[in-house]
Amino acid sequence: MTDLVSRSQAFLSPALAFVTDIHAVKAEGVWITAADGKRYLDFSSGLAVANIGHNHPAVVAAAKAQIDSFIHTSDVYRTEPMVALAERIGTIAPPGLASCFFSNSGAEVVDGAVKLARFVTGRQGIVAFTGAFHGRTLGAVSLTTSNVKYRRRSHPLLPAVYHADFPYCYRCPVSRDRDACGLECRADLERIFKTVIPPEEVAAVVIEPIQGEGGYVPAPAEYLKYLRETCDRHGIMLVFDEIQCGMGRTGRFFACQGADVVPDVLLIAKGIASGFPLSVIAAPRETMEKWLPGAHGTTFGGNPVACAAAMATIGVIERERLLDRAASLGRRAAGRLVELSRRFSVIGDVRGPGLMIGIEFVKADGSPAPEACRKVRAACEERGLVLIDCGRDKHVIRFIPPLVTTDAEMDQALDIFQKALDDAA
Repeated sequence: MTDLVSRSQAFLSPALAFVTDIHAVKAEGVWITAADGKRYLDFSSGLAVANIGHNHPAVVAAAKAQIDSFIHTSDVYRTEPMVALAERIGTIAPPGLASCFFSNSGAEVVDGAVKLARFVTGRQGIVAFTGAFHGRTLGAVSLTTSNVKYRRRSHPLLPAVYHADFPYCYRCPVSRDRDACGLECRADLERIFKTVIPPEEVAAVVIEPIQGEGGYVPAPAEYLKYLRETCDRHGIMLVFDEIQCGMGRTGRFFACQGADVVPDVLLIAKGIASGFPLSVIAAPRETMEKWLPGAHGTTFGGNPVACAAAMATIGVIERERLLDRAASLGRRAAGRLVELSRRFSVIGDVRGPGLMIGIEFVKADGSPAPEACRKVRAACEERGLVLIDCGRDKHVIRFIPPLVTTDAEMDQALDIFQKALDDAA
């Protein structure tokens, strides 16, 4: 056991679970350097945060320049970085979502979105989805159902929160074959409206367009359009949680743009500021104007250094054409992973757009194979590739490299992954 591991175990809460025992001392681009000198390809992107790579020079320069001016003002003063970033988000978000409230984390904006929807609509009900992960604060975890461990001993949770079946096509909740899919899973939301809470009492429907912790499961565009039509019909606010799938990871700034669906509220975090704590609730101005001054607040949200880093991050994505890069490199990686799935029966499904790829491990009977997933991840880490898992049974590997990953780095990672599959087999 390394000294750092023993010290962390002595002084850090065990509630903070680390994915690896790697002692990181430097990060640059796609690479992490450990204290022993070993280098790792970081295909976790720091948990989908380092979308433009670690320590991008443009982000470092922007943060340093802002630090030289001032670090913190809270909401006592107006600052150029905060206002400029809000203006900038209006240029990359779906049409109309041009008014922003800044916070620090994904869970915070989930909580804020619930407050916003309840305040604006005067209703109480919130509908989320099975397999969802929206965070671990008491409000956010009330919507989270990706794993019971997040909710254990936390009850009672937020009232009037209900869960509909997520359209998990590989494991269809209504047992339909993909080729014969008629979106019968829509019936579960209708069931909630008919038997649990009437739609006129529902404030918001909250969904990840691509589930993250739940298994890297994309919702079909047709289902998202169905939600948009349903919410319009009943006066319900549609909230898209793009905390993990946003900021270029899918080959678009936001996944909903690929489905051509505009939500009423868009939640952004993780990759927006390349590691500085920042999150955003984006909504139309007419919606935000109904949220009275002081109804919500923040001490650290919209920190000027984080906002400067976010401005630099957006600039890098555009200048380096990283949306196109994510789409093209993602297709290349997915193509090879599909080929591997034909050779290795332990891979049941390869899915996801851009560089947000889920690889689901299964047993011979099609049930989840968490042990095989764990062995492959461990073998990859031993060879210098860091991957993380997800899914209810921790049986899905996430392929989420930085968007700046080169062809050679991708090939190296895929070679390591293939060797790890050989080991497992």
